[in-house]
Amino acid sequence: MLKVVGTIFIKDNKLLLDKPRKRPTYQMVGGKVEENETVLEAAIRECHEELGPKAIIDPTKFELVMDFVEKATSDPNLKIHFHLFNYKGELKGEFSTSDEIESFIWYDTSMKDIKLSHVLNNKVIPYCINKKIIK
Repeated sequence: MLKVVGTIFIKDNKLLLDKPRKRPTYQMVGGKVEENETVLEAAIRECHEELGPKAIIDPTKFELVMDFVEKATSDPNLKIHFHLFNYKGELKGEFSTSDEIESFIWYDTSMKDIKLSHVLNNKVIPYCINKKIIK
């Protein structure tokens, strides 16, 4: 089973999502845990990779809030073990697109036309609504 991480960034009760160039869905900032890497190290690395060099990430502000098994959006036959972090602070600096990431949005539940990953639809958005951290 593939180990994956994602990080919740909140601003004005909206969740930061990114849109990979190779996928039709928006997803969380995150990705695969590499060999010999902890889930926290993977979350920090993925934030640096996806948000770009001008985003300021404080490694002490990551809090693991849950983990679960879900089907991968890219392959419904692949199960992933997803580790969800909450960034307990304000994301500083600026983020930039890359060869991997096409765009970013600050998502709230009024955005009905946004196509979301399985992890977002099935676990993360309900978690954020339940905790009253997004609108």
